Amino acid sequence: MKQEEIFEIIKKENIRFIKLQFTDMLGILKSIEIPVSNIKKALNNEVIFDGSSVIGFAKIDDADMYLYPDLDTWLVLEAETTSEYKVGRFLCDVYTSTKKHFEGDPRSILKNCINKMRELKIGHYFNVGLEPEFFLFKLDENGNPILKHTDNSGYFDTPALDYNYKVRREIMFELEKLNFKMEVSHHEVSNSQHEVNFEYSNAVETCDKLQTFKVLVKSIAKKHNMHATFMPKPIKGMNGNGMHVNCSIADKNNNNLFYDEKSQNGLSELAIYFINGVLKNAKEISLLTNSTINSFKRLVPGFEAPCYIAWSDSNRSTMIRIPAANKNAKRAEVRSVDSSCNPYLALSAILMAGIDGIENKISNFAPIKKNLFKLTEKEKNDLKIDNLPVDLKEAIEYFKKSSYIKSFLGEDLFNKFIELKQKEWDDYKTEVTSWEIKKYLNFY
Repeated sequence: MKQEEIFEIIKKENIRFIKLQFTDMLGILKSIEIPVSNIKKALNNEVIFDGSSVIGFAKIDDADMYLYPDLDTWLVLEAETTSEYKVGRFLCDVYTSTKKHFEGDPRSILKNCINKMRELKIGHYFNVGLEPEFFLFKLDENGNPILKHTDNSGYFDTPALDYNYKVRREIMFELEKLNFKMEVSHHEVSNSQHEVNFEYSNAVETCDKLQTFKVLVKSIAKKHNMHATFMPKPIKGMNGNGMHVNCSIADKNNNNLFYDEKSQNGLSELAIYFINGVLKNAKEISLLTNSTINSFKRLVPGFEAPCYIAWSDSNRSTMIRIPAANKNAKRAEVRSVDSSCNPYLALSAILMAGIDGIENKISNFAPIKKNLFKLTEKEKNDLKIDNLPVDLKEAIEYFKKSSYIKSFLGEDLFNKFIELKQKEWDDYKTEVTSWEIKKYLNFY
């Protein structure tokens, strides 16, 4: 997009307000809003915000930060249209008070990782398609979300049984207005659980779209008197919400470098090394791919979520799966990730782990054909299959020891992330849960 094109759209569409959006350390989309009269100030990168009020950003003694709009992220937010005006938006990169790239900006970190891949002449594009899952729960009389189902449907149920297909359809319709190329929507395994997928793209654009997607899903759910949540495991005993990451590397002409027609499974040597790198570093990156206490309650046997560090070309019990696909779509599906992560940081971690595998030609993880959920501990040990971290505490410990994660996050963000997650774990440790009350109050 060029500035002249944007000015023309603003005039034609009667846009009166513009949102400048960016992502904090935890992956939460933030924004400030300006009147359209300030558009030139914004496009000249002169809009300042208080970074000290944003988790993981500036210190109180150096709080002024600048937002640099990315013109290619310009959207007219059709869902916020009124009879009087429309609203536009830009996603922004964050700069310091001295107008230097802020090294803790998640979006910029992902760009830096992609540039590292290019400098190493591994590939030009890191292409990613996401599969975010979410629940639609009821609201109480005060408009607060409650854990009551909005349907009793299951996997791929038809409209006759799936009462919420109209909500998914509206989500797809509104996303298409925002120039999303939609692929598929369907009811998921659990009651009230859904999946809506949009077309893959380069990693930065995919993360940008996910941030927009999550806000829109919640907005449409609210219109229908429902609450949409991407929380990994809201209900015990039911499948949780994952966000499978389908990824591949392509050259400058967008030719898929993960495909090799001569290999038995269609995977190139580059793809094998990439997969092995992700598995080698799986424990270290888990704090970025599964960022909450609740994340690890999803990663347990029996609910289709992987908890074992392994890969397969068909086996859904492994952390990485190779879906059946043609040469353009040959990819690795990382199944452990959930939507509580910061997508820019999670994809940075996956890419850098894959680069580690490529640079060091790691190939010691052989594909597994067996259903790992049905193996005994001895059988898994014989196959040298390790577990992902069982809780946030273990994930923090592996993260702390990772020099390669520190190298791409930067020391400041690395330490801030540890500090925040350690506080989350310490708070959780001292919480008296309803499970404990139910279990012990009358018994002792």
